[in-house]
Amino acid sequence: MRATDIEMLVTVGRPVISPDGAFAVFATSRPDLVADRAVGQLWRVDLPDGSPRRITRGVADRSPALSPDGATVAFLRGDAKSRAQLFVVAAGGGEPVQVTDLPGGVTDLAWSPDGARLAFTARVPEPGRYGTVEGRDAAAEPPRRITGIRWHANGLGYLDRPAQLFVVDAPSTDAEPFYAPAPTLDTPDERVVAAEPTALTEGATSWSGVRWTHDGSELLSVPDVIESDRRDLRDRLMAVPVDGGDPREVLGTDADLSLSEAAVAPDGTVFLLANDVGPAGVDFVAPGVALFVLDADGPRRLTDAETIDLGEVGSHISFDGDDVLVQDRTRGRLRLLRVTRGGDVSEVLGGDREVNGHAVAGGRIVASVASPESFGELVVVDGGAQRTVTDFGGATRARRIVTPVELEIAGRDGYPVHGWVAMPEGEGPFPVILQIHGGPYASYGVHVFDETQVLVDAGYAVVYSNPRGSAGYGRAHGRSIRQRMGTLDFFDVMDFFDGVVSADPRLDADRVGVMGGSYGGYMTAWVIAHDHRFAGAIVERGFLDPFAFPGSSDIGSFFGQEYVGTDPAQMTAQSPMAVVDRVRTPTLVMHSELDFRCPLEQATRFYAALKHNAVDAEMLVFPGEDHELTRGGRPQHRVQRFDAVLDWWNRHLPVT
Repeated sequence: MRATDIEMLVTVGRPVISPDGAFAVFATSRPDLVADRAVGQLWRVDLPDGSPRRITRGVADRSPALSPDGATVAFLRGDAKSRAQLFVVAAGGGEPVQVTDLPGGVTDLAWSPDGARLAFTARVPEPGRYGTVEGRDAAAEPPRRITGIRWHANGLGYLDRPAQLFVVDAPSTDAEPFYAPAPTLDTPDERVVAAEPTALTEGATSWSGVRWTHDGSELLSVPDVIESDRRDLRDRLMAVPVDGGDPREVLGTDADLSLSEAAVAPDGTVFLLANDVGPAGVDFVAPGVALFVLDADGPRRLTDAETIDLGEVGSHISFDGDDVLVQDRTRGRLRLLRVTRGGDVSEVLGGDREVNGHAVAGGRIVASVASPESFGELVVVDGGAQRTVTDFGGATRARRIVTPVELEIAGRDGYPVHGWVAMPEGEGPFPVILQIHGGPYASYGVHVFDETQVLVDAGYAVVYSNPRGSAGYGRAHGRSIRQRMGTLDFFDVMDFFDGVVSADPRLDADRVGVMGGSYGGYMTAWVIAHDHRFAGAIVERGFLDPFAFPGSSDIGSFFGQEYVGTDPAQMTAQSPMAVVDRVRTPTLVMHSELDFRCPLEQATRFYAALKHNAVDAEMLVFPGEDHELTRGGRPQHRVQRFDAVLDWWNRHLPVT
């Protein structure tokens, strides 16, 4: 595929299914180069044999939630100022009805058990900030007083817009619309929503998640209080009354759990996706997210956190009777598991797939999946039979997608390293690019990966692996590099690369390059300081200087301390900046201006050091982008990034 073919990469979001299992609703999203943004709508497919059809025509409709009777879909849609607002539409399609008109936008939503109300979270800006005064821009706002150890987050900015809990009456989808008043001397404000929402919380605390209790009297949510002196990842789960009263604590910090999701089963039992962060509250390396049931005497773990990993971004809970469905990250796949309340585990949907979302009702399971042939499809599991009911990957397949070859190589200490190689057609020999993923507790998977496919289309072979420190191979694998970065992970990356290249004559060992982003940027910078065989390198959005990370990164208050330690000598031994003077490889440094995860100064200091040492180096900075440029940035920026990558390799590692 070419860089501009990212428009064909259609993501299928987390589906919902009607109570009787008769139909499913899901959202799609894809990059659009003309609009220069992600676009998508809601779709419906009647089960078991219907064809998918659009039921909305917004620019970027997402996050559908079905009412308990299956008649109405609530969802999020951007308003004229690109703020996500809550809308409802009849489940069969029609003109959506706007439910909210809030300055901070809606971030989560859920129907009440009786379908009469909707609960949601929305960010509430301080008056005078973030466009709440027409014509007043950010430069004219008053200074911010910061007293805690956190003040910003990647993709959000400052944390002075806490998310609050709200409830609102659900409007009828067939009610008469509102009309703009004719101009008079006392023209009233134009009305756009039927009812104003009621705020359930206020103040500086931000609330995450919104789940109704079984009886509809309370909302379960997680408060986020900014710490004054030291980071604490332990969460509390609170029940907030919807009709007045004080919140009550359902789970306290004494459980030492960091919560990813709380969900309420049909019988009212509360289940959690959570990981133990220890009494100090910061032990997050290879977190070991597990499924818990909240018994009367506290949380009880149902899955083995050492071998089953439920921590993939977007991982969530569905209920099938008394059983729970969850996603397990394993060896580049995401499989769907069934877990009983007794802790028995069985596979529901596996194979060469990544299950990104799921729902179940009426004996049917629907799942959004990615595969080597498609970025996103909807799969139905019905009575043990599986079938794919969409074909969004057809356009991608027409772009000559290459299926990577899966391999396992024994490293220098005998440890098995798992990964892939993707090659152009022909006998070669092809120049080879070593790709290194971010995280480090993340992984390469089996889905169509534009980063690899664009390079293969340009004539390069690409080698990539999941070394020690990666997710999906057990918690011990992920924790093995804690305060040992640049050791076992470096050995695994290089041993896999050497093993693959030496075994295949189509791969040219004398023409090689290396690239990676985030932790992959860290490892790329580390590789070129210790191995000088590479014709060029691309260091992207890298974690490059552990000493500068606290106080600049949004996770700087704990990430570096847990991964590289706090002893200066130990930190230096794991720092790419400490060995930058050894680099001789031509290096392109790429970064985003608004990256608060690995801040821009990580890149500029590394680049300045390369230039000081007379290394052939260039730097490319993307305005307005954050740490997620390659996955969720403006489509034109993503294509421009690919153009820069291919130009760099054409100059330093030409195909012919």
